[in-house]
Amino acid sequence: MLNDRMQKELNEHINAEFWSAYLYLSMSVWFAGKNLHGFANWMYVQFQEEQAHALKLLKYVQDRGGSVELKPIAEVPAGWKSPSDAFLHTLHHEQKVTSLINALMGTAVELKDYATQNLLGWFINEQIEEEATATEIYRTLSDVESKPGILRMVDKEFKARAYMPE
Repeated sequence: MLNDRMQKELNEHINAEFWSAYLYLSMSVWFAGKNLHGFANWMYVQFQEEQAHALKLLKYVQDRGGSVELKPIAEVPAGWKSPSDAFLHTLHHEQKVTSLINALMGTAVELKDYATQNLLGWFINEQIEEEATATEIYRTLSDVESKPGILRMVDKEFKARAYMPE
């Protein structure tokens, strides 16, 4: 059985993961509107991953006998100055998510909730990958954004990205 405090914080994070999904869906729509369909695909895959993360947490709360409370999703941004700006926003967002997961881990450690610590270990490792990927793409785009031919090559490469359920 989940501690009430842990359950509350996990529910808040479920909402944060769904907000993240909505953010990436917004980015996908924005990129599609800029005729960057590979970038749109990349963000759509992110949307799918964030939904899966939320559902992983939701199932965990249910499996531990807890109650899930779905809340309204707050509005997300709908436009960015450039592709690199969108990926800088992505990087900052992933850093924020990392801090939220670290805070959850802090609570799980404080409560000696080893099962939740085990689950959150997966999320911590996932965030290392998310931040590294966003950093790499942002840096690359910052270097090549003024070169439309290279930007189109990156766009073409991103069309190949596919969602891989965990």
